[in-house]
Amino acid sequence: MDLYYRRLKPSPRRQKQQPPASQQPPQSSTLENVQQMGQTNVPPLPGNIHCITIIGQIEGHLTLPPQNKTTKYEHVIPQLVAVEQNPQIEGLLIVLNTVGGDVEAGLAIAELISTISKPTASLVLGGGHSIGVPIAVAANCSLIAPTATMTIHPIRLTGLVVGVPQTYEYLDKMQDRVIRFVCQHSSVSEKRFRELMFNTGQLARDIGTVLVGKDALEEGLIDKVGGLGEAVGYLKNIIEKPKKDGGADAP
Repeated sequence: MDLYYRRLKPSPRRQKQQPPASQQPPQSSTLENVQQMGQTNVPPLPGNIHCITIIGQIEGHLTLPPQNKTTKYEHVIPQLVAVEQNPQIEGLLIVLNTVGGDVEAGLAIAELISTISKPTASLVLGGGHSIGVPIAVAANCSLIAPTATMTIHPIRLTGLVVGVPQTYEYLDKMQDRVIRFVCQHSSVSEKRFRELMFNTGQLARDIGTVLVGKDALEEGLIDKVGGLGEAVGYLKNIIEKPKKDGGADAP
């Protein structure tokens, strides 16, 4: 007897229809927070104080290597403009932990902070070195953590340097811009700031001075020694004061 085998084709399974992209549920906010910020949740309540961080090295016109943690001035400047224009933002907190960076980019950020019409406060955590000093003093109230440091030193040039008198004159003019800005927005005198900048008895391989916490306050560079609570409290007091005064005058 001949046997014939016939393979039956399996019946196709019904495929579940996927909803269009517009109807798919959005990605979990918790998952987004883990991916972007490394934390499971963020306080959902909106506040009237905006926070900007100046961390790592301040990047200017040249792009730094990818392994460097940087603050790009083209990212910070639009935020400052938005803070000035947004009516829901009533105060600005600048948190610094920076080694410095590009002089002109740092001065540009400092100038914008100093001209914002809303209350501003800066808080130096870890370090606010080099061009971070003008950014720290640009706010209406500057604070420094007890263990934070600020390094004051002369301006440096990197790359090709032409050995002509004009190069040194340019350095002097650039340095004068930084000194004038710091002295105008703090209590330190120009003479004392230059002494700190050109000090040769403290740093082993450099010229300058390192100020730790209370030292910056005693020199007149920083307004207060404190932390996050003091900085936010200052902003809240300044924001609420006109409201209380207006409420008292109302019939």
